[in-house]
Formats: sequence, structure tokens, C-alpha cells
Amino acid sequence: MRPRPPRRRRHPAPGRPDPEREAELHAGLDAALDAGLAMLQGGRAAVDAVLAAVRTLEDNPLFNAGRGAVFNDQGFVELEASIMDGATRAAGSVVGVRRTRNPVELARMVMAHTPHVSLGFEAADRFAEEQGLAMAPPEYFFTQSRWDALQSELARLGAGGSERDASEQVKHGTVGAVALDASGRLAAATSTGGRTAKMAGRIGDSAMIGAGTWADDLVAVSCTGHGELFVRSAAAHEVASRLRYLNQSLVDACDDLVFGQLIELGGSGGLIAIDWEGNIAMPFNTEGMYRASVDIDGRRSVAIFR
Repeated sequence: MRPRPPRRRRHPAPGRPDPEREAELHAGLDAALDAGLAMLQGGRAAVDAVLAAVRTLEDNPLFNAGRGAVFNDQGFVELEASIMDGATRAAGSVVGVRRTRNPVELARMVMAHTPHVSLGFEAADRFAEEQGLAMAPPEYFFTQSRWDALQSELARLGAGGSERDASEQVKHGTVGAVALDASGRLAAATSTGGRTAKMAGRIGDSAMIGAGTWADDLVAVSCTGHGELFVRSAAAHEVASRLRYLNQSLVDACDDLVFGQLIELGGSGGLIAIDWEGNIAMPFNTEGMYRASVDIDGRRSVAIFR
């Protein structure tokens, strides 16, 4: 009797996390969905729901926001976030944050307690302290996997590699949430650490109202992808404009942006969106996009790849 050959170990497909990590990512998405849903089921406004969902993801080191943020080319985090209440079009955003544990909470404070929309860098961290938000030392934001990714990307760039040829894992990494509440109000929020090895001081689309985040009376949108291209497309607002002025459906508006305009500019990424009727769209032109949703009929979906 011939001995059985050793069993071949199955490896995840390129770019795909191992099964254990994939399960952890699903659990993280579920937790964020539950946090936002609890707010809505408790009668809270859409803006409270998106804040709760994004804050949950910022606390999870698996996601590129808050605690799990990537490092810039100088070896430290610079966080950005934004939030928008579609019912009033009030908005707040922060950039270059290094000590605030939950940047999305700070964006909400900027929206609610200043006459401004955006606040940046050390001034933003000081404002967070004044508002009593939780602060954290640099080691709180350190994760070995993000540090290793920085060293690998710096080495690749140092050897003559271009920023354009960076892997999807290096290019992308954003968390966001959109919501429609029982009163028909819409809201959106977005948070990120940006791109691995980004130039210190770089500001991406996640902090720009109309680029990475938008909410009004018709739609709420949160984007992820190559930020510069989303800025140049005014991506989140472009979706809203297509609904308002071209009378497009949510799906058509999102698809025209993600699979048309972005690709024409050389951009990659995706978005999540919900409209005033509760329709949901989550298109992406990359291999995958972390996403979770529950529709107005209670149908729940959590996915990473297509």
C-alpha cells in the first residue's frame, strides 16, 4: 500500500487574507453594522448612526483608520475624517490628526461646536483635548503589520518603484458609513489613515466634503480609493449631482462614476451610498472592498470580495 502523499496546504489567493483574518474582518464589519443599527433602532438620527459605525471601525486595528492607521513616509500617523448631516448639510472634517483616538468624533465636534467645516493638525488635536475627547499616545496607533508595510513600501520606492504601481493594499484603506433614519434623514461619515508611505502633510479625499463624503436630502455617500482621483472627480458630490440633475437612479449614478469617470482618470476604488428611498449601492472597480449593509426590509449583507 502506497503511503498517502502529504496534504497540500491551501493558500489564500493573492491579495486575499487568510481564512482566520478574513473571519476577523467579517466580525469587525458586523460589529460596525450593529453599532449603527442600534442607533437607528433606538430612534437616533442618521448622523449618530454613521458616527457610531465609523467609531467602531476606528477602534479596530484591522482597519486603516484610528488605531489601525497606516504610517506616512516619516513613520507616524496622520489621520483624517469627515461627517455630514444631510438634513441640514452641516459638516465637519479634520486632517493631520496624530493624538485623537477617534477622528470621526472630532469631525463631529468641529461640525457642532465651531463656525468652521475643517480643522487641521496640532490645532485639531488641541481642540479635541478642549472638548474632552479621548486622546492616545503614539504607541496606541502602532501595529506591527502597518509598520512592516511601511518598510516594504519605502524599500520598493527607494529601489525606483513608482507610487502609481503600489499594491491595492498600499493605495487604499478607508472606513465609512452611510445611513437613512426613520425620519428620512441621511448622513455620511468617512475616516482613514491614508496611503502607506504618503508624504507627511498629505491631505486626501476623506477629509474633503464633496470628494470623499457627501450627504443631502437625496443621498449619502462615502468613498474609498485613490484619494487624489476622488478629489479631482468631486466623487461623492458627483453621485448626488447625477441624482438631482440627471434624475439617474442611485445604482446608475454610482456605476457611472466608479466604472466610468474614475477609470477614465486612472483611478481605482469604490463607494457606499444610500438614497432617500433606502436604495443601497456599493460598487467598486478593485478586487474587493470591505462592506456591510442592512436594507429597509432587514436583509443583512457582509462581504469583502465580489
